[in-house]
Amino acid sequence: MKMTIDIDDELAERVMAVAAEQGTSLDALVVEGLRLVLRRRTEAAPPYLLADLSVCGDGLAPGLPWELPRELAYDDAER
Repeated sequence: MKMTIDIDDELAERVMAVAAEQGTSLDALVVEGLRLVLRRRTEAAPPYLLADLSVCGDGLAPGLPWELPRELAYDDAER
C-alpha cells in the first residue's frame, strides 16, 4: 500500500543517511521501524483484566425460576 507521510527534515536526513550506509531504502527502514514499534507496544501492553464484581451467593433467590432473568432481559429489550 502506498502512503504519504510527513517526516521532520532532520529526521528524514538522518534516516536517509542510515539507509545509504546500510544499503537499504527509506521505505524499508520505515517498515522495519513501524514493525518494531508495534511489537514493543504489543509486548509491553498489560493484559486486560476484568474487575471481579462477583457477589457472595448461591445463584437466584430461593423460589425464583431460572427462566426469569432471560424473560426480564427480553422484556426490557422490547420496551
